[in-house]
Amino acid sequence: CNGRDMRHATPEYIVSSITALGGLLFGYDIGIMSSILQMEQFNEYFHSPSSIITGVIVASLTIGCFVGALVSGPLADRYSRKITIVLGALVCTVGSAIQFGSVNRAMLIVGRFVNGLAIGFLSSVVPMYQSETAPPGDRGRMVSLQQWAITWGIFIAFGIDYGCSYIRGAKQFRLPLGLQIVPSIILLFTMAFMPFSPRWLVAHDHIGDARQVLGRLRANGHASVPEVAEELRLIHQTIVYERETKSSGYMELLRFPNRRRTFIGCGMQFMQQFTGINTLMLYAPTIFRDMGLGSTQSIALCQAINGLVNVTSTIPAIIWIDKWGRRPTLLVGTLLIIVFYLILALLMRSYLALTGVGNKDAVIINLSAHNLGIASICMVYLVVASFAFSWGPCGWLIPSEIFPTHLRAKANSVTTGTNWISNFVVTLTSPLLLEVAHWRLFIAFSVIMGVNLIVIYLFLPETKNLTLEEMDILFMDSAWAFKTSPLTFLHSKKKIRRLSTETAQTVRTSTTRTEPA
Repeated sequence: CNGRDMRHATPEYIVSSITALGGLLFGYDIGIMSSILQMEQFNEYFHSPSSIITGVIVASLTIGCFVGALVSGPLADRYSRKITIVLGALVCTVGSAIQFGSVNRAMLIVGRFVNGLAIGFLSSVVPMYQSETAPPGDRGRMVSLQQWAITWGIFIAFGIDYGCSYIRGAKQFRLPLGLQIVPSIILLFTMAFMPFSPRWLVAHDHIGDARQVLGRLRANGHASVPEVAEELRLIHQTIVYERETKSSGYMELLRFPNRRRTFIGCGMQFMQQFTGINTLMLYAPTIFRDMGLGSTQSIALCQAINGLVNVTSTIPAIIWIDKWGRRPTLLVGTLLIIVFYLILALLMRSYLALTGVGNKDAVIINLSAHNLGIASICMVYLVVASFAFSWGPCGWLIPSEIFPTHLRAKANSVTTGTNWISNFVVTLTSPLLLEVAHWRLFIAFSVIMGVNLIVIYLFLPETKNLTLEEMDILFMDSAWAFKTSPLTFLHSKKKIRRLSTETAQTVRTSTTRTEPA
C-alpha cells in the first residue's frame, strides 16, 4: 500500500473488491458464449447458426453495452456512481433470466442485448467509482481489481462451460446462461453498504457526507484527521473552480485542454479492442478445433486453461502497476503481443499447409502437425498473458483517471462507448475473418499492435502517483508524452505542486463559497 497502514487501506480494498463484481459479470458474459457456441445441444436446439448468425448472437451483447455505456454518464452524474452500479446489477439479473429461458434465437439475442445494457453501465461506472474512492498511490491497484474480476468472470464461465459439456439436453447451455444471476444479485445487495463517491458528494454540495466517507476510507472512520481535511479541501477547491469556470457539456470534451484527454481515453479503449483479445477469448475454441482438437470436452478444457492464464497473468499488474507505471507496462506488453502474434501466424500457416488445407511449400516451421497444433495453442496463451498484465488493466484504468471531475462521468461513457463499438466490429467480423483469412488475421493484429506501440510512446503521459486533481496540470504540459513522463518517473512533482498552489489561489479569488473546514 505504498507505505500506508494496511488497516487504513482495508476499507478501500473492500469497496474496490465489492464493486469489482461488476467486472466479474462483465467477464462472465463475455466468456460464457465462447464454448456454448460449440456445444452440441446448443447447435441442435438453435439449428446450427451460421457464421453470420453466430456473430449477431455474440455482437448483440456489445450493442447493448454501447448503448448502456452512453446512457451511464448522465445517470452517474445525476443519481450517483453508486446508484448506477445498482441499476446495472438489476438490469443484468433481468437479462440473464431472459437468456436462461430463451426458446428461439430472437429471445436469446434480446436477452444478450439487455445484459449488454447492464454491462455498459458497469464497465463505464465501476472503474470511475474505484478511481474516485482510491488514494493516488494505490489507484492503479484498486482499478486493476476490476480487470482481475473480469478475468475471473471469464475463467469461471469457461470452467462452468467445461463442466456442463458433460450434461445432456438443453441444460447443457441453459445452466451456464442462468448462473450469471447469482453474482448480479450479490452485487445488487452488497452495494447497499458501499459509500457514495466522495467527489460526487462534493459536486452535489454534500460536504459533510464527503468528509465522513473520506474518513471511513482513509482513516478508519476518523474524519477529523489532517490528511482527510487536506484531501477534501483539494477536491472541493477543484470542483468549485471547474463549476465556475468550465462547461460540463459533452462538447467540452472536444475543447482544449480536454480534447487531448478524449483522444487518449477513446484511443486506449479502441486500441484495447484491436489487440484482438476478444477474438482469442471468444473464438479460441474455433482456433483450437482448427489446430486439431476434436471433442467438445478437449476444446472446453483448453478454453478453461486459457481463462486461468488470463487470471494469473493479471496478478503482476495488481501488485506492481503503481510501481512500474502505466507507460512501461503498456510498451512491454505491446511488444510481447506483437512477437507472439507473428509466431502464432507462422505456426498456423505451417499447420494448415502440412494438413493439406494450404500449399505444402508454405510450411515455415518444420514440426509435426501435432506439435504445431500444441505450439499454436501455447502462443494463444502467451498473447492472452501479455494482454492480461498490460492492456487489460491499463485500458480501463487510464480513461477512469485522466478526466476532471465535472466531465469524468460523461467522458467515461464516451470512452467506454468507444470500447464497445470497437468490440462490436471485432466480434461481428472475427468469425468470418477466421474462416476466410485464417493465420493472416493475426498478422493484421500484429501490425495494428505496432501502430499502438508508436501511439503509446508518443502520446500517453505517465499518471502514476498523481491525484485526480493533479491531472489538469499534467495535461497542460507538452503533448509529447516522452517529454512529460520523467516528471513522475523521477517523482519530481515540484512543478505540479507549484501550479496546484497557483490554481488554489485562483479558486480563492474566483469564488465566494465557504470552503470545508
